[in-house]
Order: sequence, then C-alpha cells, then structure tokens
Amino acid sequence: MKKSIFTIVLACVALIASAQIKKPELMVVPSDVWCITNGYYTEVENMGMTTKVPNYKQALQENMGLKLAIAKLNDLMAERQFPLISLEQTIKNLEQRRMEDNMTVSKAGNELAESPLDEVARMAKCDIILELSWEMKDFGPKHSLAYILEGRDAYTGKSIGAASGTGAPSISADVDVLLEEAIVANMDNFNNRLMDHFQEMQDIGREIILDIKVFANNERGIDLESEFDGEELVDIIENWLQVNTVQGRFSRQYSSENVANFTQVRIPTYDERGRAIDANGFAKQLSKMLKQAPYNIPNKVLVKGLGRAVIILGEK
Repeated sequence: MKKSIFTIVLACVALIASAQIKKPELMVVPSDVWCITNGYYTEVENMGMTTKVPNYKQALQENMGLKLAIAKLNDLMAERQFPLISLEQTIKNLEQRRMEDNMTVSKAGNELAESPLDEVARMAKCDIILELSWEMKDFGPKHSLAYILEGRDAYTGKSIGAASGTGAPSISADVDVLLEEAIVANMDNFNNRLMDHFQEMQDIGREIILDIKVFANNERGIDLESEFDGEELVDIIENWLQVNTVQGRFSRQYSSENVANFTQVRIPTYDERGRAIDANGFAKQLSKMLKQAPYNIPNKVLVKGLGRAVIILGEK
C-alpha cells in the first residue's frame, strides 16, 4: 500500500514538472514557395530588381485549404502543449497598428527595411516560425498530400529542423485530413528538435545581429575611432557587449571608423519581468548608454526584424 502511494506521488510530481517546462511560442505560416506557386505574392522593385514578396493576407482570404492546413497544424501542436500565435490575427493587429501610426508604404522602389515575415514575426514576438508547403497528388479517385514542414528561428531565420513526407492515398480530399495523415508519424521527432533548439536558447541566449553605423559629417564629428579616456568607441561598445550578452558570447565580424558588425550576439531570452527580448530592445539598452555621460552621443535605432538592429551614431 505504501509503495503504491509512493508511486502515485512520484507520478504526480513528474506530471507537475512536465507541465512547468516552458515551451517556445510558435507561428505557422505558408512558405514563400507555396505562396508564389499559388499566386499569392506582390512584386516589389528594389534597386532595379523585381522581387516576389509573399502576400499572407491574400492567401488567408482566398484559400480555404490554407486556413484548414494551418488550423490542423495548430491543433496538432496544441495537443503537444506548444503555445501558438495566430498568423491571421497578427496580420490584423499589424494593419491596425499601421493605421494608428499613419504609416505609409513607399512605391518608389526603396529598399524594404523588413520582409513581410520579419514584420509579422516582430509583431507577434514568437520564438519559432513553422513554414508549411504542401501539394495535392491524385491517384484516380484517391488523393494524397506531400508536405514539407520546416522550423526556423524567428530571430535569425536559421533552419532548426524539417519534416517531410507523403501520406498514403485516401478517399478524402480535405487538406486538413490528408495533412494529419501525412504528418502525424513525424511529429514527435520534429517537436524534439524544436525543444532542443529552445533549450539551447535558454542556456546560451537568443542569437541576433547588431550593426553600428555612423552618420556622415555629423555635427559631433563622432566615429567609431573617437576616443574617450584613451579608449576607442568601438572598444567601449565591445566591452559593453561583453558584460551584457549571455556568457559574453558575440563576434566582431568587421569594423572600421564608420561601421562595426557584430554577429552571433547572444542576448537573454527574457527580461526580469519574463518578457521576450528582441534585437530592438537589446539595442536600445546600448543606445541609452551611449546617450549618457561621459559619451553623450546622439543616436537612433533602426528595426530590421526580431533578430537584427542597427544603431546609427552622430544624430537623432
């Protein structure tokens, strides 16, 4: 009897511990290939080149199969207790914010600061993007679905892992049914790769890119070789990164008097209030330090998605 009670207690403790394990927040999006193949894209002129940019809003409004596929994948991930963020709701929130901020979009062919995926990810602040592609295959009266599901770090865009396959032929022609039949066998291995990546982020921080630039002919005459108490500004910035990154992890890829590129910058996953930190929030901390004495350097922070920020020195 005592042994049985002890076993039950251990099982309860294990269940509570499992429930307390923090999991990454996910967002399911159609892949660029799927959007372009199905005609859901806009063409943007960028420095004389035409680029096809996925149009998520159009795809969600016009393709019921996409909505069913995303809903089914959301269900499969929710069953495994992954927190999910809605692509459709995020797009609506983004449009609302644009209206409130009275933002305009250039039609003059200027370079886009962010891709649509970067913009959506930054608005949602998810941890991992799940990019889904699929194609229906017909075998007489039966149908099957070939799919590719790739997990990407929302901050770096780097691939975390992928699952792919083709489901067995079925009488059903519903995308959600065929997707579940095709994908369910590979879900656990795929989810394990997502969790391994997220655990790595907890251990050594999120990875971002930080660029430091200088306004030409700025009033202060500041550049990255300017000295403060005999120490060059670029070295002062590097010392700050050494203290404020996780385990002092970062690399100075390139530097000159006007530019410094820092890659593999590992920042804390969350702040002291449990809120996710992105490249913009981290860069603002450095920006604030540079604006204060003894440096008093005016600067501005530009957002380039969740995982990249640029600080421009010399002017606001």
